[in-house]
Amino acid sequence: MNAAVALAEIVLALSGLGILMVGVLLRQADFRFASLLTIAAFIVAALLVAVEPHGTGLFGAFVTDGFSTFMKLLVLAGAVLAVLMSLDTARETQVQRYEFPVMMLFATIGMMLMISAADLMTLYLGVELQSLSLYVLAAFARDEPRATEAGLKYFVLGSLASGLLLYGISLVWGFGGSMDFAVLAHTLSAPAVASKGLLIGLVFVISGLVFKVSAVPFHMWTPDVYEGAPTPVTAFMSTAPKVAGIALLLRVMMTPFGHLAAEWQQVIVLVSVLSMALGAFAAISQHNIKRLMAYSSIGHVGYALIGLAAGSAVGLRGVLIYMLTYVFMNAGTFGCILAMRRRGHLVEEISDLAGLARNDPLLAFAFAIFMFSMAGIPPFAGFWGKYFIFAAAVQSGMWTLAVLGVLLSVVGAFYYIRIIKVMYFDEAKEAFDLRPASLSLVVGIGAVFTTFFFVVPAPFVAAATLAVKALAF
Repeated sequence: MNAAVALAEIVLALSGLGILMVGVLLRQADFRFASLLTIAAFIVAALLVAVEPHGTGLFGAFVTDGFSTFMKLLVLAGAVLAVLMSLDTARETQVQRYEFPVMMLFATIGMMLMISAADLMTLYLGVELQSLSLYVLAAFARDEPRATEAGLKYFVLGSLASGLLLYGISLVWGFGGSMDFAVLAHTLSAPAVASKGLLIGLVFVISGLVFKVSAVPFHMWTPDVYEGAPTPVTAFMSTAPKVAGIALLLRVMMTPFGHLAAEWQQVIVLVSVLSMALGAFAAISQHNIKRLMAYSSIGHVGYALIGLAAGSAVGLRGVLIYMLTYVFMNAGTFGCILAMRRRGHLVEEISDLAGLARNDPLLAFAFAIFMFSMAGIPPFAGFWGKYFIFAAAVQSGMWTLAVLGVLLSVVGAFYYIRIIKVMYFDEAKEAFDLRPASLSLVVGIGAVFTTFFFVVPAPFVAAATLAVKALAF
């Protein structure tokens, strides 16, 4: 059975159960205590992921390789940063309950299962474990109507997407004869043997997975859920689950269905272009910064999918580097958003940032770094993420897609630079409250990584190159 390949997930699951038991047995246990235990569990899991043996286990349902190691470490990094952000903002965001970080932990286990899925059933179990935890987290602020609405919308639309995914899995199983990725890859090594029913099933599978990364046309839940959910939850949803969803798309498309690239490539191109376009134009009119970040995340998923559309090792490497840069600049951005507090209350309007450079120059400087990076302006990390993506598209002969990506990136730069203009040139408003050390730590980590990525990119590029080799290259 070789359960050692899933040791990190097993340890995390036992840790989650143990933290819940500690909460029951120790009356003095509180939210902060649970959060610190959760962070410790994530660090232990990261160490196990780094040293765990590569191979297939659990009766062929679970695989660990260079790709899973890279993406799991990125997911765990995003999860740690999200828990850190919630440490000192839990009271204002109404998530100060013991179970909150534990739900993040179980969602992370689901993401790690998704990344290591070696058959369609493991894929579905991982997706559902992540999704059910996120539904609860989105509605965690029970006394906040917006959070309740966000949780309900996410649950209803997520259930629809899960139905599409499960229906697609059943069609692939029925027409392909197996749920195992390796068996499907062997069966479909000659694309001519793929029946119409299997291709229809593949379309449903893509639809279910595209929902999980909030790409067009299954993006409709994203702005309302990002705005309504507690901000630490939004920060979490915009980092680790995005990485897991993209990782799952890459593994599913390139491993069992890699030989059918001619059939699914145009679908991915269309989803990519529509996501970039919506992210670029819809965000322009936004006044709430969390809604703006929702449309921004849709656009960034569109850019990442360019690498998958390219269908080459260089393209997939570009996706991994893009997601690496995205996690840190996005976590840093939400650290800045959580620092927007006046008199103990969070504010979310872009206009609330007016004159921030005069009231808090360090926060404004960090915020500007993240906005320039998201706009793709050199030398920040976001520029290099887009560079690797666009270069892969050009190398694959997809000049039109690359040009559209560059043009839409220019359009999207407008609303990022508008935030910088508000901070540095508008008349100053009342200063924000003193930000807690945990937020300063997250913002600092994000800013340093985003600014100095270009100095030492080689180790990350080498790690991404090695990781991609596990996906049938």
